[in-house]
Amino acid sequence: MTSVNLTETAAREIKTIIEQQELDAEKVRLRVGVKGGGCSGFSYVLDLTEVQKDTDEELEQFGVKIICDPKSLLYLNGTTIDFKDEIMGRGFVFQNPNANTTCGCGSSFAV
Repeated sequence: MTSVNLTETAAREIKTIIEQQELDAEKVRLRVGVKGGGCSGFSYVLDLTEVQKDTDEELEQFGVKIICDPKSLLYLNGTTIDFKDEIMGRGFVFQNPNANTTCGCGSSFAV
């Protein structure tokens, strides 16, 4: 895989979610991707899954196995995924160097 980066904070949150949902940590993968839609044209996809396709790229960071399809990787190369827990809200945050514009909510982008 070229590069999708997970911060240690995001990895901890993902491990917590896996534990809370009683998923098999050995089998589950974090699927990272993009799909058409959202305020700006593309929206981010984060999903915990045990289904992995032959074409998926795979890497592991901070003990979390990450998979991404090749098409999404074109838009996500160099992206950092972080987790913020602040007064105004909590959730995963994408810092995508490929995005020309992002929406106000931060969950969609345009290239």
